[in-house]
Amino acid sequence: MSDSLFSDPKSGAPKPRKRGLLARLRNYFLTGVVASVPLIITFYLLFWFIDWVDGWYDALIPAPYHLENHLPFPVPGLGVLFALFAFTLFGACAANIIGRSVLRFGERLVARMPVVRAVYGALKQILETIFTTEKMSFQRVGLIQYPRPGLYALVFIADETRGEIPRRLGEKMNTVFVPTTPNPTSGFLLFVPSGDVLVLDLSVEAAATMIVSLGLVMPDGPAEAAALPEARDGDSPPALHPERE
Repeated sequence: MSDSLFSDPKSGAPKPRKRGLLARLRNYFLTGVVASVPLIITFYLLFWFIDWVDGWYDALIPAPYHLENHLPFPVPGLGVLFALFAFTLFGACAANIIGRSVLRFGERLVARMPVVRAVYGALKQILETIFTTEKMSFQRVGLIQYPRPGLYALVFIADETRGEIPRRLGEKMNTVFVPTTPNPTSGFLLFVPSGDVLVLDLSVEAAATMIVSLGLVMPDGPAEAAALPEARDGDSPPALHPERE
């Protein structure tokens, strides 16, 4: 059979073969999955959270005061609105002198409970770091050589390490968090010399997406890691900051 049947008579290039019906349906199905599943999961988690908070609202507020009992239809999200109002009211009370005194008295009581005080102290430190400091944690992403020289791992940079650790080591350190895959909320806390941390031009959200997707989803834009020197056979692993050598 002549090849002219499968080539363009003007240019001689092969003609693009039409895809079959099953191939097109398969592509439509995969496109629909990719486009819709993230939205479905996002809205499912959102509605689950609203329903969970509404459950607390129903348990705390007496039934005669439930708005659903006075309307012919349910109103989702009342628990979220009630929680926002309650937290705002509690914050206003804790901001004045009387509220601070009551809060300190409660903290002194908690401090006398062996197990409860440890949990309360850790949770309070985490929430204060996230919500009340001017410089929020995990605003930068970096690379370190981990778990051995020559291998590089993404890390979330918390801040410059202060206190006993840099004093005993005698050099400037950074506190970094090495997330695990595919769950970026678990990982390892490391104290790394500041010169051994390569700060990337990469957002925390983009780095978390890379970790959750097992590296299949890579962020757009320039990759800082590409500028790292390559190691040749017999050479020692490249340093992230040669000025430290």
